[in-house]
Amino acid sequence: MTGRPCNPGWVVASALPVLMVLLLGACTQERQNQIRREIQNWTGTDGVLEVYSGPQVVKRFLKVDKLSTALGTDDASAARNYRFGYGVLDENLNGQVDPGEKRVYFEVGDYNAYVFFEAPR
Repeated sequence: MTGRPCNPGWVVASALPVLMVLLLGACTQERQNQIRREIQNWTGTDGVLEVYSGPQVVKRFLKVDKLSTALGTDDASAARNYRFGYGVLDENLNGQVDPGEKRVYFEVGDYNAYVFFEAPR
């Protein structure tokens, strides 16, 4: 017999993406959205969080991986009324990370007006 020996690994490697597409297509739209959010939790979104006072932006955080909902200490299934995360505080509100601007921990409550979105650049 001539040629290369049979390597079954390429069969598995090439069939895996096809299998994943077929399985994902069988999911409901809501389940697909949940899977997408779980992937973003691993990869991050490079998001921007803007906090408003009336129509004006008063705080902006850049390079935010994700916003997490706080859970209770004694009752881990009960969600708290704030979100938290880590991001670079955009002190001069120019939309870019400048020298000296640091990554910080932040919390925003349910009563704050804020918008979280994926960075456009």
